[in-house]
Amino acid sequence: MSALPGSAEGTAVTGLDSSPVEPAPIDLPPLTEQTRLEAREIIARYPVARSALLPMLHLVQSYQGYVSPEGVALCAEELGLTKAEVGAVATFYTMYKRRPTGRHLVSVCTNTLCNVLGGKRIFDALAADLGVHHDETAADGSITLEHAECLAACDYAPVVTVDYEFYDQQDVESARALVAALRRGEKPAPTRGAPLTDFRGISRQLAGFSQYGDAAAARAAVDTPGSLEPTLRGLRLAEQRGESAPPMPRSEQSAADSSGAPAAEAAGVESAQRGAPEPAGRSLADQNDGTETPAGQAPGTTGQGPGKA
Repeated sequence: MSALPGSAEGTAVTGLDSSPVEPAPIDLPPLTEQTRLEAREIIARYPVARSALLPMLHLVQSYQGYVSPEGVALCAEELGLTKAEVGAVATFYTMYKRRPTGRHLVSVCTNTLCNVLGGKRIFDALAADLGVHHDETAADGSITLEHAECLAACDYAPVVTVDYEFYDQQDVESARALVAALRRGEKPAPTRGAPLTDFRGISRQLAGFSQYGDAAAARAAVDTPGSLEPTLRGLRLAEQRGESAPPMPRSEQSAADSSGAPAAEAAGVESAQRGAPEPAGRSLADQNDGTETPAGQAPGTTGQGPGKA
């Protein structure tokens, strides 16, 4: 992290807005008294106030589209923390943005499987269309584009998300069409998950508030159908072929304990018994203070390097 004066990260850590990399947009909505009331509502959910910091940062993003210096100051004031403490958290997690974000956040997975199947080609094509690089926003303010290290959906690769909603099994042309539609103000339905809103809307959802106008819209979002075929394909093939995993070998003792508990539960209890011997090749941690291995009396007898036993 760069905390040099004038850097976005430095601005977040210090809470000072005298020399940001990019001036705050003129139309940046202010954090109002309503924002503070909602922040206090979040704090009330937790037995320790500072545990509320993560959803509070999402709340700030839901109002301003990123974690602004003003947002850092608000969180610090409400939680009794320093701006440096708040900034340290805000700069650690990639879901908190350090500069104004577009209407939609488009994330392209470029990790192993997605990359092999074309994730990098998708990212390069979108970057060229938008005229941006990683973590930059198109000139019209519509899209912020980013690499994603992993979106945990390898069975749907290559994967693109928009505001954290999934668009599965993409290729260069389908991803370009998706982004073009977003720029026109359309909201194509995700492959699975809730209907698309925008980056500020999903930030509000992550803060613990509904982003929908009424209960019916919220229920419709939860009940949205989605395709799970790639995830279930292996299970269905196994059922068709009459295949099943071989049973786990169990000892007679672990099959059922004296209390009549189920076998799986009994095995878990057995493995957690106090005083149970350690598995071969494993030893208990040193009980003495400190973690350094004691030196031997002769060179090479510590086990940390070559030498005669």
